[in-house]
Amino acid sequence: MMTTRNDHRIDPVCGAEVPALQNETVYLSIHYAFCSQQCRDRFVAHPHLYVGLPGRKAPKQEGREVLKRRLLHLDPALSSEQASLLSDALATMTGVKKVFAEGDKVEITYDLLLVSAEQIEAKIAEICLCLGNGWLERIRYAFVHYQEECEVGNLEVQEPHVYGGGR
Repeated sequence: MMTTRNDHRIDPVCGAEVPALQNETVYLSIHYAFCSQQCRDRFVAHPHLYVGLPGRKAPKQEGREVLKRRLLHLDPALSSEQASLLSDALATMTGVKKVFAEGDKVEITYDLLLVSAEQIEAKIAEICLCLGNGWLERIRYAFVHYQEECEVGNLEVQEPHVYGGGR
């Protein structure tokens, strides 16, 4: 348990100082508090990304970042107002490092230790309700298409990597 003052804790996901009872959960008989439901959900889903084991630090305790990038292609393209709404809403999420939305492209860069693709998808679903006109299904389609592109890319035969200076 990371503490500051008696009535505050350090959120193990993002490092923010928060009131001891805010979005709290108990893990291994230790009370943890979180700045947001997003951080709490991230911790509950994968506590050992944030809390190590005896003699072994967790990735977050080591100060690691795991940056991921999602590039979605949309059809039809977003209007400039829709792109701005999407970018602004995603940028408020802890762990989202960069959002670029213009025309038929949406690029999201995020730290996997702070936010998951599932959480980003949920936020996008909220935004799509405001966008109207079938955008929720279009975004879901773009996420599925992205995942399929990654799977196909992983199956492709790659040139062998040569390390070192040779003989």
